Amino acid sequence: MKEIDLRSDTVTKPTKGMMNAIVNAEVGDDVYKEDPTVNELEEKLAKMFGMDEALFFPTGSMANQAAIKLHTQPADQLICDKWAHVYNYEGGGASFNSGVSCKLVDGHRGMITASQVEENINPPDFYHSPLTTLVCLENTTNKGGGACYDFEEIKKIRQVCDAHNLGLHLDGARLFNALVAKKEDPKEYGKLFDTISVCLSKGLGTPLGTVLIGNKKVMKNAMRVRKVLGGGMRQVGFMAAAGVYALDNHVERLAEDHKRASEIGDVLGEQEYVSEVEPVETNIVIFYLKRMTDEPAFMEALQKQNIRISNMGQGKLRIVTHLDYSEEMHHRFLNVLREIKL
Repeated sequence: MKEIDLRSDTVTKPTKGMMNAIVNAEVGDDVYKEDPTVNELEEKLAKMFGMDEALFFPTGSMANQAAIKLHTQPADQLICDKWAHVYNYEGGGASFNSGVSCKLVDGHRGMITASQVEENINPPDFYHSPLTTLVCLENTTNKGGGACYDFEEIKKIRQVCDAHNLGLHLDGARLFNALVAKKEDPKEYGKLFDTISVCLSKGLGTPLGTVLIGNKKVMKNAMRVRKVLGGGMRQVGFMAAAGVYALDNHVERLAEDHKRASEIGDVLGEQEYVSEVEPVETNIVIFYLKRMTDEPAFMEALQKQNIRISNMGQGKLRIVTHLDYSEEMHHRFLNVLREIKL
């Protein structure tokens, strides 16, 4: 029985087309900025978002941490949602790498509002509190179940940042999911954010890689910060080629992942053992069983069918659809969900 792995969209393997692109990539030494395929990927994304510069990083966390470092000084403070990836899932990097603290906002499904940002800015002339210098948003939200920001709210947040001279960074790990789901233009994002990290190894299906895009003023020290963080790479054009291929071939198909996730959410909502399914907007389904004591039995029932999902703790279970989750797997999984008895 073939395994169905729905723990994350990071579990995908390169497609045949992507492998061909990897094997045939033209490469050079990227530390010298002489890898033509890396340069192509960076230029492609900078142009796509209408921003000045782009820099290829091995991981999303490193790209986010570099952005925080570029925007802040030690003892500064950034504002983010309490569920933000930069706070919860990057190993305390904001404090370790940049010496900054995080003002956590109690947003909705990982999303904060302009008024909440305004409320959480420390008075710049009150030297007892950290100096607020940066706002970090995440779109789509991971712990928020793939929720997408209202673009009009982002515009309002930008206005608050301008009024208080704050930087605005977007953790765009699943930004292309939001762009496809809401039919948005990446250039509009480029107009609002100072920096954007775009992950290629989630829904787009590459083995690794995130590109940090930004305006020239903020990005001027990006190469140095990447080096300090240990992110200088050599013939990494092999991986950049996977990114170029993904941007050319795997963006529009994200709608398939969204459709399947929505159908999973619908089936879960019909089952007696499920107490709640959070709204499904993209490729993440978060749901809760009626009794937390049922979780071990539920997970065991899935394991017997060679199906893997994520337990995020506190009763929160997560399913993520992706490139390697086929229609055949989808029908089998839906049937398994219907047949489970707890």
